[in-house]
Amino acid sequence: MPDLGPLWVSLQLAFVTTLVLLLLGTPLAWWLACTRSRVKPLVEAVTALPLVLPPTVMGFYLLVFMAPNSWLGGLWIEVTGDTLTFSFTGLVVASLFYSLPFMVQPLQSAFESLGRAPLEAAASLRAGPFDAFWTVAVPQSIRGYLTASVLTFAHTIGEFGVVLMVGGNIPGKTRVIAIDIYEQVETLNYGKAHLLSAGLLLFSFAVLVFVYMVNRRAGFRTG
Repeated sequence: MPDLGPLWVSLQLAFVTTLVLLLLGTPLAWWLACTRSRVKPLVEAVTALPLVLPPTVMGFYLLVFMAPNSWLGGLWIEVTGDTLTFSFTGLVVASLFYSLPFMVQPLQSAFESLGRAPLEAAASLRAGPFDAFWTVAVPQSIRGYLTASVLTFAHTIGEFGVVLMVGGNIPGKTRVIAIDIYEQVETLNYGKAHLLSAGLLLFSFAVLVFVYMVNRRAGFRTG
């Protein structure tokens, strides 16, 4: 029977990361879509940085940032009695940074395409900004949420460099499916490597087809 531990860790990591980024990415994407602040390009650049930064570079700095002798790592040890690095929680923190643009950018685009008219109409009916956001902006941006969630989940499933730097390769704890593939290749177990790689390939292809279909239907309905 194949070892499903890495797959289970990957699914848990992807689910938690997607859920947390939905909560954190929504206000950030809304601010980016609505603000005229001069710091907007800077925030957008920081948000998109994981798209161009080598995973090992980000993983290295996250490793330093969460190390036991850092203020965050030391505080985490005092509170939980465990290290933040080489733990599942550390993987989640790293994935939040690395998958951030895959959540924020689709949401920002969805909010920007919404325009001001629906919100102004809601305001004319005495809806406050918070009510207008939840009753108008969110329902009309549901395709953006769907795209962002699927891309974030899929991207987290395939992470390798960042999670390896921060979490290592601990079976049942931090060994994700991408690291398992790498280990199978190192041990010349090409049969299992082929099986795992083909699974990720098909999964990634299905995700892209789904995202393009959703965007195409949205384009037809708004065209």
